[in-house]
Amino acid sequence: MKIDKAVIAQTPESSPKSSLLREKGLMKGFIDHYSETRGKTIIYSSALLMIIAVVAITLFLTVQGLRSFFVDHINFWSFITGTKWSLDQTNGASYGAFPFIFGSLSVTLLAAVFATPVAVGCALFMAEIAKKWGQRVLQPIIEILVGIPSVVYGLIGLSVIVPFMRVHFGGSGFNLLAGSLVVGIMILPTVASIAADSLRAVPDSLREASFAIGGTKWQTIWRVVIPAAGSSIVTAIILGMSRAFGEALAVQMVIGNTFQMPHSIFAPAATLTTVITGSMGDTTTGSVSNDVLWSLGLILLVISYIFILIIRMLAKRRNA
Repeated sequence: MKIDKAVIAQTPESSPKSSLLREKGLMKGFIDHYSETRGKTIIYSSALLMIIAVVAITLFLTVQGLRSFFVDHINFWSFITGTKWSLDQTNGASYGAFPFIFGSLSVTLLAAVFATPVAVGCALFMAEIAKKWGQRVLQPIIEILVGIPSVVYGLIGLSVIVPFMRVHFGGSGFNLLAGSLVVGIMILPTVASIAADSLRAVPDSLREASFAIGGTKWQTIWRVVIPAAGSSIVTAIILGMSRAFGEALAVQMVIGNTFQMPHSIFAPAATLTTVITGSMGDTTTGSVSNDVLWSLGLILLVISYIFILIIRMLAKRRNA
């Protein structure tokens, strides 16, 4: 049987280029599903893409947010501490962001106050009181609450919480307390889920030691388990607060959206996010009104980074 040498020379297996790729493993490294080279490339590329995205967002928001102070020459201190806000250039614009900073921080802190006891209680029930059926019942409910869109929470607040406030506390019902309650319900499943994982991470040897010296179930939970998972529970609370601080749509639907300093928790207010989402569409790119809204976004980003730094510090303290 005769074999044509020309045909053999043209086959991919005999070509010098394919032989070189096979010998060096270059092609195999990217084609083989179990290749270490391919896995490292995908992982490093994903990590690099995430870093680039974070740096790009930070730089872009920083450049846009600083235009108010370096291009439009707005006094930074007056911007941070001022209490009057108006984007109307014809009647004399004023840019005082303190009511919105105060509103964002107030909503965040009040939401944490409302959500923390219930969330930690649910976590203790799932992780300590009823480990089997408690987790089987509560865990799906928590997952459902996490997946509900923000607008649904806003609609519930608009149809339930706002009328309740109007009937029992007077006024329009749109106030700081209503926004805090809505956000508190939103962050509750996040805090509960992370707190439950933190409680489960406590070694059983600590519980056994407490029982061995005569401690009851509640004494063990209160004096041993919760202190051991304390830093992790605080991390869960701060993580929930960081989400509450950046919430916009649900808060905007129930808080009242006034540009004035609230005199009580039953007064209408506004947050950094509600002002940005409510006013950005009425401004033009490059104008002073547009620049100050970007500055509010920069403040929002800086405070969010502060929350992240606090979480990192608590994590280092926990691992120390």
